[in-house]
Amino acid sequence: MALEKPYISGHFTPVTDEVTGHELKVRGTLPPELDGRYFRNGHNPKPGVTPTHWFRGDGMIHGVRLAGGRAEWYRNRWVRTPFLDGVPFTGTELDVSAAATNIIFHGGRYLALQEANLPWEVSAELDTIGVYDFGGKLTSAMTAHPKEDPETGELHFFGYSPFPPYLTYYVADASGAIVRSEVVEGSGPSLMHDFAITREHVVFVNAPVVFDHAEQSGIPYRWHDDVPLRIGVMPRAGGATTWFEVADQAALLHVANAYTDAQGRIVLEAPRFDRSAWETSWKWWVGAPGYGDSPDAGSTFHRWTMDPATGKVTDEALNDLVTEFPSINDAHTGSANRYSYAIGFPGAGLSGYHTVKFDTLSGRETLLSHGEGRMPGEAVFAPAAGGSAEDDGYLLTIVSDLKADASELLVLDARDLTTVAAVELPRRVPAGIHGHWIADPEPQA
Repeated sequence: MALEKPYISGHFTPVTDEVTGHELKVRGTLPPELDGRYFRNGHNPKPGVTPTHWFRGDGMIHGVRLAGGRAEWYRNRWVRTPFLDGVPFTGTELDVSAAATNIIFHGGRYLALQEANLPWEVSAELDTIGVYDFGGKLTSAMTAHPKEDPETGELHFFGYSPFPPYLTYYVADASGAIVRSEVVEGSGPSLMHDFAITREHVVFVNAPVVFDHAEQSGIPYRWHDDVPLRIGVMPRAGGATTWFEVADQAALLHVANAYTDAQGRIVLEAPRFDRSAWETSWKWWVGAPGYGDSPDAGSTFHRWTMDPATGKVTDEALNDLVTEFPSINDAHTGSANRYSYAIGFPGAGLSGYHTVKFDTLSGRETLLSHGEGRMPGEAVFAPAAGGSAEDDGYLLTIVSDLKADASELLVLDARDLTTVAAVELPRRVPAGIHGHWIADPEPQA
């Protein structure tokens, strides 16, 4: 008997319906400044559907509304795109999206994202509004990992393609209007899931995972030993992109952050895959034999430093823990940060799943084990009222509990990973991908 596909079993077993729960039970005390919505997206194929790979699962957003120290509601909703209704994705109809990778809030809109397609807008209650193309100014796909500049409010993002132009860069102003778009020269047909910004630069990644017609898994990209890791640095003020070739071949899926240091060098920090780690993860994503216990086992945290003065790049390992889904305090996006957070996967001495805090200055690691049969999601930062330090705040993560067939939203103290509160959700929530804490706007005086 064939084994169940890993991306629709265990912690990732889809739920079959949409529910709403009100006045949720809270253990501990919710910080009163947590006034807003925690939204998290992920793949959840409809009943009776087994997608050919993880990324073809239909998008479902799970949301929890917090206000006044209460958990007012939980709800989960599919993003009702043509893909949900069975329209196949061809790569040419940009509105046919699973919309299942991330959800952001920008310019007054909640946007569900998947990198091969246009965004889909949903309401504050997760009802689907429709496809969104920035008033016709977005004519390519949009990355699922845009970056909002915490000083200007601008949204930086890109679209990539297996065919020329391979990479197009966009900027939307704080109101959500696209004010800049340009083709980035020197890029190739690499799988580009994420990127980074600094105060002065945009940082792109060309990995050795490139478009390949011969790939039979359903995802037309494959690792090529003859393709190096290249990191592109483009001035935000305008100008040519400089591509730095890294000596050790590697791939990046997500980035933690980037910044410019005191010497004018550009620093990028991210989990790093070598070929073995990438191919193990790939087997999990496509349900091929030989995958490990988790979808991203094998990536470890690294730092790349690009020096424009010498044209050289250095690569250093920051630790040897198996981690993925990095996050930071978003107020430090594009500037030097000390702390990053991630999911710790079984491996490198860890048993079970953990939430991990890295101190990249001291090298200290803080680990929170979630216990047998429990898997946390991406740790999303929410600032504390009156906080001044980088880690003055909270981490929000939904934990999937297989033994209890239940889930809860944990609120952790970002300083030491102690549990501040736990919101008991009315159903088990499958392990998902990315989300955000979206605070309510401050009341006008």
